[in-house]
Amino acid sequence: MIRAFGLTAAAMLAFAGNSILCRLALRDGAIDPATFTNIRLVSGALALLLIFVVSRRKFAVPREGSRKAAMMLFAYAICFSYAYTSLDAAAGALILFGFVQATMIAAALIAGERPSWAEWLGWLLAVAGLTWLLLPGSEAPPLAGAALMAASGVAWGFYSIDGRGQSDALASTAANFLRALLPVPIVAWLALANVAITPAGLLLAIVSGAVTSGVGYVIWYAALRHLRSIQAALVQLSVPALAAAGGVLLLDESLTGRLLLAGFLILGGISLSVLGKTGRMA
Repeated sequence: MIRAFGLTAAAMLAFAGNSILCRLALRDGAIDPATFTNIRLVSGALALLLIFVVSRRKFAVPREGSRKAAMMLFAYAICFSYAYTSLDAAAGALILFGFVQATMIAAALIAGERPSWAEWLGWLLAVAGLTWLLLPGSEAPPLAGAALMAASGVAWGFYSIDGRGQSDALASTAANFLRALLPVPIVAWLALANVAITPAGLLLAIVSGAVTSGVGYVIWYAALRHLRSIQAALVQLSVPALAAAGGVLLLDESLTGRLLLAGFLILGGISLSVLGKTGRMA
């Protein structure tokens, strides 16, 4: 139990860090979104390959993972970067993990998993919060950015589901990152006319790839082995609170009434689900 909690907490901090690093890099034009994505994937792949080789004490290219997972990883990363050209860190994280949750819960239901009443109610509260956040109005996030982040969340949801079936978290994540490099030259060529990069943008992309993505995903794959699909979907909704705190402290972002209410509903749904499950198990 302690190991599962530690792994999950570390992964959530890494995911929140991704939102903050990406927004910090893109909001002032320190780097363009395509280049940020490419550097993030390349640095993540190199870091993971190095960790894999050192841990195995021999040079070998990991073969685990899957083409489907790599495709989902790339889709998540590219949509994530372009979404954060217009979204604040907190709003982006709320949308991302709201759609991650919806994707994983839908897959769990199709697979025959049946939530408890508390998990159902927690999910409904989270959906209500997400719906409130996206309703049209002056405080609503930009539609294009929200749509891109929703697509990123769906892709990450499928990636997380695939990760539950992998027995070697490090090898699977490293192999998926390496396969996800295949579209990188194409993206670089298509975005060549709009390339913008500064030393600060380069550093942020490398840290996002090597640390909060590469290492963070290894930790998340390991944590997934201790979690049911419903639990994994709900616990990820703690990330927006962490991203919101980072956005306020590091990016001078403001917390609107709509964002606060949406966050309260989503995080309240998580708490209800966890407390309900604890009470049932007792």
